[in-house]
Order: sequence, then C-alpha cells, then structure tokens
Amino acid sequence: MTRSPWTRRASAVSAVSASVAALSLVLASCSGTVGTITQESPTAAPTSTSGSAAPSATPAAVDPALSEFYAQKLTWRPCGGSFQCTDLTVPLDYASPAGDTIKIAVLRLRAANQSSRIGSLLMNPGGPGVSGVDFARSARAVVDPSVRARYDIVGFDPRGVGASSPVQCLDDKQTDAFLAADGTPSTPAQVATIDALAKELAVSCRTRTPKIYAHMSTREAVRDMDILRAALGDEKLSWLGFSYGTMLGVTYADLFPTHVGRMVLDGVIDPALTNVELIHGQAKGFEVALHHFVLWCDKQADCPLPRGEQAGIDRIQTFIDSIDASSQQTSDPRRPLTQALAMNAIASYLYFPAFGDWDQLLIGLQASFDGDGSTLLSMLDERTSRNEAGHYPDNFESALYAVNALDRPDRPTAAQSQVLADQWSKEAPVFGAFTAWGILPYQYWDVPADDSPHVITAPGSPKILVVGTTYDPATPYPWAQAVAKNLSQGVLLTRVGEGHTAYGKGSQCTDSAIDRYLLTGVTPTAGTVCR
Repeated sequence: MTRSPWTRRASAVSAVSASVAALSLVLASCSGTVGTITQESPTAAPTSTSGSAAPSATPAAVDPALSEFYAQKLTWRPCGGSFQCTDLTVPLDYASPAGDTIKIAVLRLRAANQSSRIGSLLMNPGGPGVSGVDFARSARAVVDPSVRARYDIVGFDPRGVGASSPVQCLDDKQTDAFLAADGTPSTPAQVATIDALAKELAVSCRTRTPKIYAHMSTREAVRDMDILRAALGDEKLSWLGFSYGTMLGVTYADLFPTHVGRMVLDGVIDPALTNVELIHGQAKGFEVALHHFVLWCDKQADCPLPRGEQAGIDRIQTFIDSIDASSQQTSDPRRPLTQALAMNAIASYLYFPAFGDWDQLLIGLQASFDGDGSTLLSMLDERTSRNEAGHYPDNFESALYAVNALDRPDRPTAAQSQVLADQWSKEAPVFGAFTAWGILPYQYWDVPADDSPHVITAPGSPKILVVGTTYDPATPYPWAQAVAKNLSQGVLLTRVGEGHTAYGKGSQCTDSAIDRYLLTGVTPTAGTVCR
C-alpha cells in the first residue's frame, strides 16, 4: 500500500514458498490484543456451520445489460504442464457495458479427482498488482493435495494487472528513480523532487493507458469475478484470498453475498480504513517486525548488531541515517544504495522468517555495515523481480497505485504528508516518516474513487472464515478481528506466531481447519486459537 515494493515482493516469494503478501501490523493493537488471547485450541474440533459438499443456492437474476458476458463460454487451451488458460471478456466500464471490453487472463488446474469435484476455487495472492495467474501456477506448493483433489484451482490477473489489459506507467529507468528517491525529504528541494516523481507516476499512467487507468477499482475487479464464476459454471464462488486478496473477497461478499460459497480470508485488510489509516498501520507494523528481528538476531552467533533490543535498533537507524546523507557504493557504480533502497530491502525481508528472510537480512546488513551495499541491493532486486538488464517484468508498481487511488478518496498532498511524517516518526522512528511520504501519487489521480471506506456485513452470506496471525508484519491482527466481527457470518481463526498470513506456515492446526472448511463447509469453533 505504499510506494515501496513490500506488498508485491512478499507475494512473489509466496508463490514459491506457499506464502503471500500485502500490508502491516499495528504496534499498540498487537501488544494489547495478543494479551487477550486465552483460548488455546491446537486441535480444536470444527463445528458444523454452512454448506454441504456442493453449493445449492441459485444466484440472483443477471442484469440484462450484462447477460452476454455472463453467458459466455470459455475456450481453454494448454499452457504448460497440466495447466489450462483462457481469456474472459468483461466490460471496461460497467456503467456502459455496451462500450469497450477488456480481456481477463485466467489459468486453471483441474481437480485431481473429477468424480468428487466440488467446483472451482479461485485464488489471489495479494497486491494489489500481483498476478493471480502466476500464483495459481504454484498451486501444488500452496494448496493442500486434499483440496486440489476436489477443486479446480483457478487464478486470474485482476483488471489492469499482469496480462489483463495492464496499466502502464513508468519505464524501467523511471522505476529505478522512483524507488531510489529520497523517502524522507528534509528540504524544500527534496520535497519538490519526490512530489514531482509522484506526479510523473500518475500522469504517465493516464497518458500511456488512459482507459484502464480509470477502471481498476476493487469493485470493478469483483464484478469481473462474478462473471468469471458464471463462466466457470459455478453457482457459488469459493475463494482463497491472501492480503489484498482478502479485500477482493470481502468486497465480493459485500456486492454478491448470496453468491458466496466457501470463502477464506487470510491476512485481512479492513475495508473500513482509509489509505492514510492503512499506511499508518504499515508504519507501526514494520516497526514491530523490525524489533522482533532484532530480538531474534540477538540470539544468533553471527548477528552484526550490538546486543540489546534498543541498541540493535539504534545501529540500524544509524546506518539508515548515514546513507540518507551519502549513499553507499555497490558493485554497480550507476546504482548506489540509497536510503530508500535500503529501507525497501529491509522491509521486504521482514515478511517470512520461517522461509529464511531474517537470515538473509542478517547477511545483507552485515555487508552494508562493512561498507558494501551490493547485497541489500541484490536482495531488493530479487523482490522487485528486476533482472540483470535492469528490466522490471511486471506492472506491480503502477497497478498498486491505480487500484488504491480508485478504492479510497483520501489523497494527501505534500504538505499533509509532512504533517503525517512528523507524527508517525514519533510512533515508528524507523519507518514512520518513510511510509508517510509514500502516499503522494494518489493526489494526482484525476479520476474520482468509486468506493469509500465502510464496514462490510454481507447479510445473506454463508459462514466466512477469517484468518489472522497475531504478529503478522504485513496485515495487523486487529484488522482480522474487526472484519470477522463486522461480517454477519464471520468466523475468526487465530494463529499465534510470526510472519505474514497463516496458511502453509507450519501450523497443522491452522492448515487443517482451513482445509476442512474448504472441503466440507465446516468452520472451526468461533475463537479457535492455533499456537
């Protein structure tokens, strides 16, 4: 949700290591709410809730203006291994369905046991801006075999993302400059520079791809999802969404509550929050994650930090301040390690300690403390998918801003960002100001938002499984609590632990509960806690 690559890059890792991506953890809320957890149910027996093995309810009548889209037949083609691909046709503008159309890229892995097939399970890894097609190609690493046996696993690139009429904004050199720019401007000239880069992003999006630029909201993507559901032949939509994928899921439940089948929301974004509130959570969340990293490092024999939590934080802050004043040399003389690049690298490796992120961050920090920024830079390049030729193969950065600008109306100016930076730096000394300045591009979107923050209750939906991890560095646990409470049929499953999202993170309790729900429609007992 910021100008950094934290969201997408964690998600890129997720496709390889059964993990996913998106926002952050709130410091005060985390330390308060974790203390209230008293029930430990590592083997809690699920209780029956909604749904038989196959959906039965019939969705409401289709808008006649959209009937041709809902009635379309998909033509599948082989696209590597046992995967099949197709394109779904949807209106560019749902207010004018007779106008221009766009294509949505879709990928499918057929259920291993077709005789007991439940239906399609749509997946999304997060973002916004991450390819759901690429993520679904990792289905064998992400989804339990028992679930894959009975569901067709389906991934799609949301509109404007990946292969689905992608929005195009910055070229490779512009992206390099955007990511490397001073993220904590302290002079009028530095403020003017970062503001100009923010404007360049928005203006470039509008100039290069003016049509899709104006039609990339989550609500529009969700309407695409319902057409896809119908085209797949499913009466109800079953959903496994991570991070921003939970925003797609909960918005679908808001617009089409009676079309919901079995829905898992893992690493939840609260739709009631503004852009500023979401990013404020990021600032405090990554601060918490950094403290946890320091405490872990303190126990390692090769930790490059001084002993003690605050001493370790101070050492990292001193390093960040030093390269804010003068960037650090790397193996590429054209790309020194700037403060912004270093902070993006550090944040990108706070997501998945279970998969070696913290070990890699330890190595990167040691190299930079020794005067060489090459390791941290290469780590960031890996997370941004930047190749040796300097090319960024996807449009994540562009899509991220386009979706967020259309989802929420708040668009702070440089003057407002300065106020936020001053405030947030007191709560999150390392990440506060940096995240506050990351919201500048929104002000230059000349298309009004088509939604606003609101509580979603989804009356008429079946039980929805909401999964939160207490020390999630990307989506704060209190967001999962709020969404589960607000949904008329929300059931909260809590995983106590580190890392972003819960499914596939080594907790048999969590994984079993999610798999059983997807296979039977049975949720765990409300309030189940997996430790």
